[in-house]
Amino acid sequence: MSSLMEELLAQSEFAKLEPGEIVKGTITEIRQNEVIVDIGGKSEGRIPAHEFLDVGELSIGEEIEVYLDRLEDKEGNPVLSFDKAEQKKNWEKITTRCEEGSIVAGRVKGKVKGGLIVSIGVDAFMPASQIDIQPPKNLEQYIGQTYDFKIVKINTERKNIVVSRRELIEEQRMEKRRTLLDEVKPGDIRRGAVKNITDYGAFVDLDGLDGLLHITDMSWGRISHPSEMLKVGEEISVMIIEVDRDRERVSLGLKQTVENPWDNIERKFPVGAKIAGRVVNLVPYGAFIEIEQGVEGLVHVTEMSWTKRISKPGEVLRIGETVEAVVLGIQKDDQKISLGLRQLDVNPWDMARHNYPAGARVRGKVRNLTTYGAFVELEEGIDGMVHVSDMSWTRKVNHPSEVLKKGDEIDAIVLDVDADQQRISLGMKQLGEDPWENIERYFRIGDVVKGKVSKLTSYGAFVELEHDIDGLVHVSQISEEHVEKIKDVLEPEQEVTARVIKIDAADRRIGLSIKAADYDSSQLSDEIAAFDKVKTDADMTSLGDILDEATK
Repeated sequence: MSSLMEELLAQSEFAKLEPGEIVKGTITEIRQNEVIVDIGGKSEGRIPAHEFLDVGELSIGEEIEVYLDRLEDKEGNPVLSFDKAEQKKNWEKITTRCEEGSIVAGRVKGKVKGGLIVSIGVDAFMPASQIDIQPPKNLEQYIGQTYDFKIVKINTERKNIVVSRRELIEEQRMEKRRTLLDEVKPGDIRRGAVKNITDYGAFVDLDGLDGLLHITDMSWGRISHPSEMLKVGEEISVMIIEVDRDRERVSLGLKQTVENPWDNIERKFPVGAKIAGRVVNLVPYGAFIEIEQGVEGLVHVTEMSWTKRISKPGEVLRIGETVEAVVLGIQKDDQKISLGLRQLDVNPWDMARHNYPAGARVRGKVRNLTTYGAFVELEEGIDGMVHVSDMSWTRKVNHPSEVLKKGDEIDAIVLDVDADQQRISLGMKQLGEDPWENIERYFRIGDVVKGKVSKLTSYGAFVELEHDIDGLVHVSQISEEHVEKIKDVLEPEQEVTARVIKIDAADRRIGLSIKAADYDSSQLSDEIAAFDKVKTDADMTSLGDILDEATK
């Protein structure tokens, strides 16, 4: 038969083909991106190389089955597909061999909207939600990978199949979970991946079994949030603490996998030892210092300085800085360590008795006034206190502001030193002698004295005399005439002349008489006798009561 006849016969056979059929063809050329196949027409068809699993395994002259999509394209070439031929051949095999629920192997071909295309002999669709336990954000990572899949749905009319990888994983995890629940026991160490992090802890996947790692079991030290120690996806070793098989729950511990730093705390940090640590927290009453991972000590504000008055720890320390301290005490059961900063320095109060012996004269500045006295700064951080009762021998001082003001430089005598309580008692009146001890040297009954009115009361007037002593002029001793209101005849700061008519050394009181200033000795004797009678009369207020009333 001539070649022309053969060609005509071949074309005649080709013309009988219908689109949609599977036909045999011969590979005539293998190019980089396509394979040329002759199916007996007047021209050859081109099949994209990606339709073949491995182009390298093809050879020229090899006969393959292809799908005839169209007899001719606009260039007159047949439109062929190797992939569609495989799909069509495999569809019947898949539907007869597999049913919904079957497990098949497949390769991920590509990404489409909402999921992936998986080749299981025919193309199947896998929704993104069925790829893994947690829907992945990046679908590209699965392309080209081969997995086992579960057939979820088969639609023979539309010729589509839906598969799931997630269902297989969940079934495998369930089986593993049951096995693990039977196997695990408290004290076991297991590897797991951090699956999720919450405010109160982290969930760890123990290869199918989820366990809760509570924040309190993450570290022997202080952490405020689990994310400080863990991140999602991280692999860690954990200890099984508790197993609840009925509820399928497992409690985990991370800190239990390492030694408890408090076990040998007294040996590592003996009392009196100097340590270094990092400030991790400041509270109103002190600062917490981390001296090793899982071990913190507290420096109370009172242990920060021997001399400075620290109201809050932020005045001395800041979070994150490294400081040295001295171990003061350990309460192992309560996991508490007391630390001190001031113990690094010499206590200036240890030298207080030497520097400020009783009887020594000192000088300082009034730093503060209280209702009961004045604090005098003797050196930085060391104050002495002058009580109101030690400010004057002769006057009753009700408030220190009557004598002193803040900032005054004063001299005083050291009365007592209590280094343990960090107190120094000072006295101002002790700088001079007590005039009342030898009052007869300064005043005698009958003496004519001059002074200034310092205070008026309903019973009389106080007069400032020499030697810082006050005398009282009773209302009856102001004038020969009856005095109804003292302020009508006397006023503060007024200069007056009077006679001493009474001296009570025991009660430290002097009675004066203005009206007797010019009396002769006889008149004076009569007035003194009359005054004594007033003093003993039950209906009259005694001189002592008057003095007490006036000083209130």
